[in-house]
Amino acid sequence: MIIANLGANPLLIQIPIGAEEDFEGVIDLVKMKEITWNGEDLGATFNEDPIREEYVAQAEEWREKLIEAACEVDDDAMMMYLEGEVPSEEELRKLIRKGTLGGNFVPMCCGTAFKNKGVQPLLDAVVDYLPAPTDVEDVKGSAVDDPETEVRRKSSDNESFSALAFKIMADPFVGSLTFIRVYSGVLEAGSYALNAAKGKKERIGRLVEMHANSREDIKVARAGDIVAVGGLKDVVTGDTLCDEKAPVLLERMEFPEPVIKIALEPKSKGDLDKMTTGLIKLAQEDPSFHFSRDEETNQTVIEGMGELHLEIIVDRLKREFKVECNTGAPQVNYREGISKASEVRYVHKKQSGGSGQFADVAIKFEPGEPGTGFEFVSEIKGGVVPKEYIPGVLKGLEDMMGAGSLAGFPVVDVKATLYDGSYHDVDSSVLAFQIAARQAFREGMKKAGAQLLEPIMQVDVTTPEDHMGDVIGDLNSRRGMVEEFVDRPGGLKLVKAQVPLSEMFNYVSNLRGMTKGRASYQMLLANYAVVPPNLATEICAKRAVAQSE
Repeated sequence: MIIANLGANPLLIQIPIGAEEDFEGVIDLVKMKEITWNGEDLGATFNEDPIREEYVAQAEEWREKLIEAACEVDDDAMMMYLEGEVPSEEELRKLIRKGTLGGNFVPMCCGTAFKNKGVQPLLDAVVDYLPAPTDVEDVKGSAVDDPETEVRRKSSDNESFSALAFKIMADPFVGSLTFIRVYSGVLEAGSYALNAAKGKKERIGRLVEMHANSREDIKVARAGDIVAVGGLKDVVTGDTLCDEKAPVLLERMEFPEPVIKIALEPKSKGDLDKMTTGLIKLAQEDPSFHFSRDEETNQTVIEGMGELHLEIIVDRLKREFKVECNTGAPQVNYREGISKASEVRYVHKKQSGGSGQFADVAIKFEPGEPGTGFEFVSEIKGGVVPKEYIPGVLKGLEDMMGAGSLAGFPVVDVKATLYDGSYHDVDSSVLAFQIAARQAFREGMKKAGAQLLEPIMQVDVTTPEDHMGDVIGDLNSRRGMVEEFVDRPGGLKLVKAQVPLSEMFNYVSNLRGMTKGRASYQMLLANYAVVPPNLATEICAKRAVAQSE
């Protein structure tokens, strides 16, 4: 299964003693020792003993396979092995490390998370066999002022400092902790670093080394270290910290837009501030989670990547922030788009004593490529619209992208081209052109065949072959389009399909029921597609009712 599914070449460096509820420990094939754990202390202590007689033959057989595979990565070691010389324990470790770094095989360990058995040898294997920071390629980034210019940093203390923030965690004692991976240079507590993504300096108040649920204060972090920094103000996940004298922008993490939302309110009105504080901290930790306050309905709306994602958010509010909340029914984050091109000319003229307002814009609206969002192009020639007024046109259009003409959902994948217009020497202003652009957008959307778009999810279901018919039938009933079937080892089938998100609510319980708990699935956002007309009419009507209440 490992070979078929992952394309990896496994190398057993341990074999288990027992299985499932009878699992006792492992036999380390490198040391040729038996390692067993005490069941009462959740894996904290373990014993190393000689291998029991009933396991000796099996251990020797697998160690022979281990030595053969390890020696194949080195010609000298192979020659010595063929001459009957077995590598020592230290030599064997070096050979396994060499083969791992070269991608010849992947060392395999055994263990169980239930009682933390196998953790210590696994961590030792990470140290012994996996690449150190100096064993990997130089980290690649780009110049802050020119994204096309590549900048490299060696994993060395002598290089200029660079690090990537990969996680934000709210800590009840320290406040916000930012986890960083130092790629080059040295970072000292009390020094300053540049947030290259935002162009702001940050003071490094406190450096801590994390040990599970405990922490240790340190003064210096060096290349290759993973540490947490306390007290950073404007750093979010994916930001680069670096030496301000040698700025670099490391590759940013891309986070998907939320596709599902629910209404949230605290059970006790007095907990509203606590809930808001909790949501702010959770949003800092998780860039794929958003929340907002709808002042019209006086509701807090949270948005995420799926039902489970939002369930975890609500549970964390209860456990970590002591706020119990009521939730509304999940709602899909629909979008609006256009189906055809349209041209609109709008003249904004207002005269109410004194200086008036005048702006004349001619804008062409066209459907953009999927995933492009909003694109603005100015084709103004001859100064018919002065350059200083064009940002007003852009601002007006951008303001309107947040709420479409059909049901007030955000508009996506639209290209707007400003191709003509006129102005008044006295009455024209940036504000006037902004207002004109907004009105032009409203008219343009109506003429361009506005349509409702829904998120389509890529759904991959792994199921026993016996239940494949039920799975496919259920996906079809959810307006899904089955794309392909892939064989999996052990009589399993992978069913790939694209299904509207609105049809995927409560899917996990249905899937478990029809497959007796033997199937699993994963779901990712694939694209947005046009909603069928009958459903679009229903959705718009419901939206109108909700907004009027």
